[in-house]
Amino acid sequence: MILAVLFVFLASTLNHRIDAAECHGKPDGNAQPNSNPIYSQAPRLVKTIGNGKHYTVGNEQDSFDIIHVWGSPYMMGRAHGLLMGEKAKNMVDAVWEYMENQIIDPINKTVHLQEWFLKDVADFGLDAALDLELLATKRHTGSYFFEEAMGLSDAAGIDYQKILRIHMIGELTKGSCSMIGAWGSSLKTPNSLLQLRALDWAVDGPFKDFPQVTVYHPTNSSNGHAFANFGWTGWIGSITGMNSRQMAISEIGVSFPDETFGKESRFGVPFTFLLRDILQFDNTLDDSIKRISDASRTCDLILGVGDGKDRRFRGIQYSASVANFYTDSDLKPEATWHPKINDTVYYGMDWLCPGYSQVLARQLQTYHGQLTPELVATHVVPIVQTGNLLVAVYDLTKNMALLSNARASYESGPANAYDRQYVQLNMTELFNERPPNTIVF
Repeated sequence: MILAVLFVFLASTLNHRIDAAECHGKPDGNAQPNSNPIYSQAPRLVKTIGNGKHYTVGNEQDSFDIIHVWGSPYMMGRAHGLLMGEKAKNMVDAVWEYMENQIIDPINKTVHLQEWFLKDVADFGLDAALDLELLATKRHTGSYFFEEAMGLSDAAGIDYQKILRIHMIGELTKGSCSMIGAWGSSLKTPNSLLQLRALDWAVDGPFKDFPQVTVYHPTNSSNGHAFANFGWTGWIGSITGMNSRQMAISEIGVSFPDETFGKESRFGVPFTFLLRDILQFDNTLDDSIKRISDASRTCDLILGVGDGKDRRFRGIQYSASVANFYTDSDLKPEATWHPKINDTVYYGMDWLCPGYSQVLARQLQTYHGQLTPELVATHVVPIVQTGNLLVAVYDLTKNMALLSNARASYESGPANAYDRQYVQLNMTELFNERPPNTIVF
């Protein structure tokens, strides 16, 4: 039966394109800088197990979890489950319920799902629709993902298939986000590389209640090197993060492409796994350029990859049809609202989004030559009003990150991450965290 359904599914590879359309939103002209002091105290140890550690960091109203896991993919997933237990299960269950509600209640939905996916749900049901997507992407997905998911499932008592299904959400939705890559003459300290990843997505959903940094320490080189996933409890794909090779990722969903994107596809590597592979396995920007160029790609995106070792950043136009790599001199799209700025690559909320891109360009031009991670956090992001769910500002030369999360349902204060307190993370210390005295495998 599943093969018959797949045959129908195979015929529906995406060709849909939105032409001659732009996003019409723009920031509030009265937006104010973020005046919160940056939290810089060390993480606090909560729990240690054989191959994992759990810390918390930040003030009570802006705290989040940090976990360290060591071992094989299965054992790192198992450590995640043992450390976070019921919290991981609650997060997976809450995301599943949220996905169901977004489909069942079209009046109140705030996540815009792909039309082809909604058709699959109508024809086959939600479980089967997601299983079809998993089937279409399985051969492009590293085995580590399934092994880690099984370890998480076994330790936390989470339904294994449900873990896999919720990780398809990135392929099915269009988030509006922003990014910056800045170096050289744009910075206060020219011999460095600064990168922004602002995530605008679903602050009404469960993600805001489970912020977590997961630091992976593979014990076999075949499983890559140390990297940090900035995301949520129970989440093992990557859309934000850094690695121990001074590299970082950014990502923007594209709802308003132009004809240069060509086609989308449902058959390829889910982008959250491709981005994780960059963090987990790549040593240089050139490694990532090759990985992206060679990949079987799927949906329309703008990606960003920075390498602090040689202070290089590329913005990437990404679809099933194209992988184009841009720097400051050849930045696309070419438009009066998207001016070229020396030693800066930037995108505001989408590919064709004049309202946000203009304000982002203005802030970058105003502070050109003065940019620091702190200034981006306090005087760029909140004025552009981007990063409602999560903001990460990376200093890839100093190996430092500033991280802010949206207001959780149990917190008070401003709702959006860009208006809340940032926590400073010393990534060198996180990657050099010593394992427990006895790692049990």
